[in-house]
Amino acid sequence: MKSPLRALAFAVFATAVVGGSLLVGPGGSVNSAEAARWVAGLLTGGHGTEPDSLLGTVLLGIRLPRILLTFLVGAALAASGAGLQAIFRNPLVDPYIMGISSGAAFGAALAIASGVLPVQPLAFLGGGIAVAASYLIASHRRNSSTVAMILAGVVVSGVFTAGLTVVQFVSDPFKLQSIVHWTMGSLHTADWGSLRAVAPPAMAGTVLLLLWSWRLNLLAIGDDEAMSAGVHPGRERLLVLLAATVATSSCVAVAGVIAFYGLFVPHGVRWIAGADNRRVVPLSAIAGGTLLVLLDDLARSLTSYELPIGVFTMLLGAPFFIVLMRRARIGWGE
Repeated sequence: MKSPLRALAFAVFATAVVGGSLLVGPGGSVNSAEAARWVAGLLTGGHGTEPDSLLGTVLLGIRLPRILLTFLVGAALAASGAGLQAIFRNPLVDPYIMGISSGAAFGAALAIASGVLPVQPLAFLGGGIAVAASYLIASHRRNSSTVAMILAGVVVSGVFTAGLTVVQFVSDPFKLQSIVHWTMGSLHTADWGSLRAVAPPAMAGTVLLLLWSWRLNLLAIGDDEAMSAGVHPGRERLLVLLAATVATSSCVAVAGVIAFYGLFVPHGVRWIAGADNRRVVPLSAIAGGTLLVLLDDLARSLTSYELPIGVFTMLLGAPFFIVLMRRARIGWGE
């Protein structure tokens, strides 16, 4: 399938999933016929289709902001994972492995425990500190390897995870329950306010990754080749790291820790669309948003109570991580 047709197929499927997800979830049974009649009546000014009606409240006030926020979070995490894998030329990298998610989780948990500090700025600060610490630890020599950066990220992630445990230990029981539920990854608090808060930074980071996707191809083939093409590898890596940190931290602040999501989604796209990051990054964003919406539909409809979405991504990502580690060769150019 050619690239434009592939992108169109991804977009059509994503639209269908977003529209179909309006029919899924608690709050009463909403079938497609009722929804279609309600939307048609809303457009024509029919009776009983006001946004503040019962069906309008369910569709527009509860489900739609959650679906849009879920799609945005999935797109940002998947695009960040694709960008990080490209700049480090390592298929095992994602925001969770690099420590960005753990640092942001620690900052957000600290804000939740205090009850007065803002969650989103502290999440971004924690993610930024985690990236800076990983970079400083790995760059003790001028030509530090990408493996050193990844190992530093794992160490920093462990430190912030320990800090998160301390915050949970000293928190009062009511806040502890919120922190524990939040660290499992959940979108049950989604509303229009949280969508407005997370959309600017998450979209900014994702758009920057999309704009730099052609440069990721140069970084992925080596520093010498990138420099010969007029691209400064160190500066470009720093910019991609910053974009991924902004996108990931904003997502963690509103959705908690969604582990391994930036790991397996870009790989799935790469198997379908090839290794060209000009295709991988945008298709990863679309596929990431679509898949997370589907997983959220499953989380809120599988049982009578809502399961944390992080459980599903961990169950998908952990075996995928093991398979990648056991593969003898992982080709980036096929």
